[in-house]
Formats: sequence, structure tokens, C-alpha cells
Amino acid sequence: MSVLQYFNIPNYTTKTGKTSSLKMSYQLFGKPLYEAPIVLINHALTGNSNVTGESGWWTPIVGPGKVVDTNLYTVLAFNIPGNGQDQNPSNLIENYKDFTAGDIAQIFALALEDLKITQLFAVIGGSVGGGLSWELAALKPDLIEHLIPIASDWKSTDWLLANCHIQDRILNNSSEPLADARMHAMSLYRTPESLKSKFDRTLQDGEAIFAVESWLNYHGNILNERFQLAAYKMMNQVLRTIDITHGKEEFIKVASKIKSNIHIVTINSDLFFKPEENWETYVDLKTHKENITISEIQSIHGHDAFLIEFAQLEVILEGVFRIVSKSHM
Repeated sequence: MSVLQYFNIPNYTTKTGKTSSLKMSYQLFGKPLYEAPIVLINHALTGNSNVTGESGWWTPIVGPGKVVDTNLYTVLAFNIPGNGQDQNPSNLIENYKDFTAGDIAQIFALALEDLKITQLFAVIGGSVGGGLSWELAALKPDLIEHLIPIASDWKSTDWLLANCHIQDRILNNSSEPLADARMHAMSLYRTPESLKSKFDRTLQDGEAIFAVESWLNYHGNILNERFQLAAYKMMNQVLRTIDITHGKEEFIKVASKIKSNIHIVTINSDLFFKPEENWETYVDLKTHKENITISEIQSIHGHDAFLIEFAQLEVILEGVFRIVSKSHM
């Protein structure tokens, strides 16, 4: 696994006016920095910077010979500040409500400046990572050649806000906050059809509970073992505050300034970031920006399809990484 490297921000002032000292971590994979086109990958809510390798969460599409080929690209992945990846309690963020997704994008931009990176070949993100990709592109309209938000959106919808509010209540009021919040979230990441296909009302072997209940318990317990409560609160806060307009301008005015080729990837069955919202974004922005496309993953598995349907995702990404990359080698 690539080693964690660190970037310090001694006095960062959030958009809410609060000042904090932050220490964020990141990892590099593939070609040495500055020797190849750079791909920034933004992780999902309980993910981290370890995107490829034996325990990498996106190894099926990132690595040697994969669609995001580490023989050809430098892959950079930041940890969202406070996500607990380094297991250092002092780097957790307790005042999580002082931060927004816009702040995280600003922090990423500061880290890129510190690394003297002025151009990114691509920025990819799934779920909240896709929202952060939108935020970074809006903040730095000339930075990214290819913007690829997957199973995400440029804003937190009312539906998403409602579920993040429930998550926050669980995290602050439950006697088993991590496990309970995770179980609630897992029921949204999948679909009724996905759960029927996987379990079909079967009972767990040797237990008097349904297999779907055992599956939820398992995911709740696993997260409880590997994640910290403060980290989950922080990630949920980032998810609920995605909004590239920051409530000040119209979406079209902000998004049309983004110079990137935008490749939206949506999922037909996503109950979290609804495909209808992504198609609406595409249609609205297409009238102002020619270099925008949309692709739709077909799956019964809902939001989690971006972590399941790798064959479809590979075909979609090939258009950028295996055809366009030839002109950069």
C-alpha cells in the first residue's frame, strides 16, 4: 500500500468563519508525481485514499493495466479531513458543523497548490466524492481537463438532506450510533430489487432472523470496528452541504464557467442521487456547454452499483482513459 503523506494547514478559516488547524493525508500511486498526467480520485463517505492495491476499494478499475492505468498515470487521492484514515484521534474534527463540502474543496485546492500541481488530467469521485469533484471544478474552473462525477450531484437534494438529517440524529442520539447509522444508510444504498435478488426472504443459517437482517447487522458491526464516530459525523456533514452555488448564484452561471469536459455517470436505480436529477443537470447545462456527456449504469443494485458494476463503469471510463490518454503519452 502507498504510504500516507501529510499536508498541514495551520490556520484554515471555514466558510462559517471558524478557524482551525488541520492535518490532512493523501496517497500517491502509479507514475512519480510530475512525470505523467495526474488523476485525482475522491473517495466516498466511508472510503479513504487507498484506492488501489490489495486492499484498495477501487482496485478493479485502478491499477496496472486497469482502465485508470497506474503504468500511465499518477493517481492522487486525498483523505477528506477528519475521516480517520490515519487512526490518529488528534486529526479527527469534532466541530464538524463548521465545515461544508465547499471547505473541503478549498482544502484540496490548497493541498494541490502546496504540491505545485496546476493541472489535473481527470478528477473522479463516487457519491460524496463526486460532489467534491463538482465543488473543486467550480472553485478552480481551469484546473481539470476531465471531470467525472459518478453516482453523485452538484447539490444535496431535499431527499438527501432529509436522510443526512436522520443520519445526524442517529449519530448523536443512538446508543450504538455507528452501527445504527450504517444500517440505515445501507438500506438506501441498495434497492428493494437488489435485496430481493440477494436474500429473497431466506433465514440466516442456524439463526432465527432473516438473512437481510443479518447482513445489515454485519455491515453495522464492521463499520463500528473500523470507523470513528467523529469521522462519520464529519463525512455526513460534507455530504449534506454539497452545493456548488453556495446559495448565492444560479447553477448554470456557476457550472458554465467550468472549462472541463464533464462526463456525468448516473445509475438508473440510484435511490440516493436520483438519475432524474443528473439528467436534468445534463439537459440544463448542455444548452450552455457543448463538452458535457452523460452515461447511465444499468443495475438493480442502486447507489452501490458504482462499487459493483465494474464492467459497465470500465466501458464508460475507457472513452477518457484509454482513447484520450494516447494523446498524452
